[in-house]
Amino acid sequence: MRFPDSFLDEIRDRVPISSVIGQRVAWDRKKTNASRGDYWACCPFHGEKSPSFHCEDRKGRYHCFGCSVSGDHFKFLTELDGIGFPEAVEKIADMAGVPMPARDPESEKREKQRATLHDVMELATRFFQEQLQAASGARARAYLRDRGLTSVTIQKFRLGYAPDNRNALKEYLAGKGVEKSQLEACGLVVFGDDIPVSYDRFRDRIIFPIEDTRGRVVAFGGRALSSEVSAKYLNSPETELFHKGNLLYNFAKARNSANNGGAVVVVEGYMDVISLAQAGVDNAVAPLGTALTENQLELLWKISPEPIMCFDGDAAGSRAALRAIDVCFPKLKSGYSLKFAALPDGKDPDDLIKSVGRDAFYKHLGSAIPLHEFFILRRRQMGSDISPEQMAKAEMDLYADVDKIGDPTVKRYYRSHLRLRLYEMFGRTHRPPADVNARARLSLDKLGINRLQRILLGLCVEFPGLLTDYVEQLTALEFSNSEFQLFAKELHRLYVEYSDLTVAAVYERIDKRFVFVLEAIHGSEKIIKTRENRHGTFYEYQVTRGHKLRTLFPMLRFEPPYETIKQTLEHLFLEIEVRQFRDHCLSVAHELDQAGFESIQRQLDAIEAARAESELELDQEYQALAGRHQFLAA
Repeated sequence: MRFPDSFLDEIRDRVPISSVIGQRVAWDRKKTNASRGDYWACCPFHGEKSPSFHCEDRKGRYHCFGCSVSGDHFKFLTELDGIGFPEAVEKIADMAGVPMPARDPESEKREKQRATLHDVMELATRFFQEQLQAASGARARAYLRDRGLTSVTIQKFRLGYAPDNRNALKEYLAGKGVEKSQLEACGLVVFGDDIPVSYDRFRDRIIFPIEDTRGRVVAFGGRALSSEVSAKYLNSPETELFHKGNLLYNFAKARNSANNGGAVVVVEGYMDVISLAQAGVDNAVAPLGTALTENQLELLWKISPEPIMCFDGDAAGSRAALRAIDVCFPKLKSGYSLKFAALPDGKDPDDLIKSVGRDAFYKHLGSAIPLHEFFILRRRQMGSDISPEQMAKAEMDLYADVDKIGDPTVKRYYRSHLRLRLYEMFGRTHRPPADVNARARLSLDKLGINRLQRILLGLCVEFPGLLTDYVEQLTALEFSNSEFQLFAKELHRLYVEYSDLTVAAVYERIDKRFVFVLEAIHGSEKIIKTRENRHGTFYEYQVTRGHKLRTLFPMLRFEPPYETIKQTLEHLFLEIEVRQFRDHCLSVAHELDQAGFESIQRQLDAIEAARAESELELDQEYQALAGRHQFLAA
């Protein structure tokens, strides 16, 4: 029995591959990061003592670095259990809670028709490619050349040209045996009861093939060459193969780059994607002539937990960004969000990458604003003349935004963050100052582990001398974020290769792949431009290098001596160890007998006592520094 691709995709999406494989293997606790869907185990296909078998939920694939077996959900079951493909499908469908499709001759016939339609779209793609290289495509080639595209890029994206002829494609495909009904089903011709003879949909246009998630051409976008045409861009209509709200331009190619660690960048148009790819930014995608949809957001999150929205610096770009927020909030969930990289006024990614180059563009992406800040900025009304009524309206609108979040845990944290930001925006001058001791409290035990790790890495950037004593401990640490893990290894590389490492040298010599992380944990020197009030007035202010770290760890304002910084780093390692060991205890508690449980509880009590003693000592040090700082300021 042949199963519909849509059915196979659905059950694959519903069941994480780790759930299938986890029934047959024991995951390695040290190497596995379940929160990121990253799992390691000893390979079930060959005997081994150390785990080299890896599976990743985001990709839906497994691979053994020892024996080189690899595959998806179905192949795992067919290879390991020796069962047939239909039986493997039935098992996955049962896990997904999806009924098996009935054997339906009509359904099988439709699947064959779909396969035939894919063949028709491939023929049409080749026709358009050939026409671009023909004499009739000279003007189209000149346009692409003027846009700076090379022949390699044109071939990579399979760009083509639709001749200025009502029947060119129709006659070509008819000569290949394609039926009229197939042309209509693919959306390649315009037809209807009031149209006596169908004709080519795309005429005198640059053609951009649109692929599905498997890299098969399912539709076309056409850019008019004539300025007299009313529709500058024209897309294929909705067909059996193509639903524009479910796909993203360049998704199949961008997925490979994202799987190698790059965040997906969402831009507005085809040319933005292509120009970025030509410059070396291979992880860009674009919606297909629509605002971002829920299905497109879910597609993005499958390959990147925090995509970067990089829309044009004009009114349309602003509207697209706001629409993305509205779509995202109801779907927000733990570990998944968005970032927003605002472009200069009147610029699009195509303009920017050509004017400043790839490295500067990456740096711009590194300053992208996370969703939890950006949604506030869109409603923010600043300035000393803001009235109480305006404050109340802004607060009401912001809480209304947060109430759209579906996940209760995420919503709770957003409400907490919003309360703090509202105080910073409107209440700072009305709140009595806290006493010195309160302001000098570390309270690291109240911070999330992600923030603790950001502070730890940020201190290593701000004080590279720390690496002399702690580089091995740093690289051995199990970070909750794979990007942080790789960043720690990059710091190790810099330490080994450069004996005179300084914070400036870190910024100059770090691999460009880690600019995002460096910006997030430390913060480069830059000028920030922000809206001052509802009338559109802007003002600029400059932040110095390290501003992100000082926000994450405000104790730096007391100018602690180097020995205190070392003591702080040691305490951070201890704090993280406590968190990780506590999580381990919770995960294995159900497997232990009473004696085993009491044993790990004693271990946990011991390291928590050491942590408490360390924190008390460090608290006293920072309180003394705070008192000195206040005295000198007076």
